[in-house]
Amino acid sequence: MNNINGLNQDSTFSDKVMVGLKIALRKMAEEAALHDESLVIGDKDGNAKLVPAKELLKTLPEK
Repeated sequence: MNNINGLNQDSTFSDKVMVGLKIALRKMAEEAALHDESLVIGDKDGNAKLVPAKELLKTLPEK
């Protein structure tokens, strides 16, 4: 049986965790964007930077 995210009961634990993290990140960014807040993100080099949540939402995949 498939669920909303295309995972089924045979999906690995890692797959399930990654889907959950993506959902949580999207919700966090949406909530921050509603309040015109910024979020701290890390780049591939390990540097932290402050990004407006509205800008971050543009780069995240849809639900």
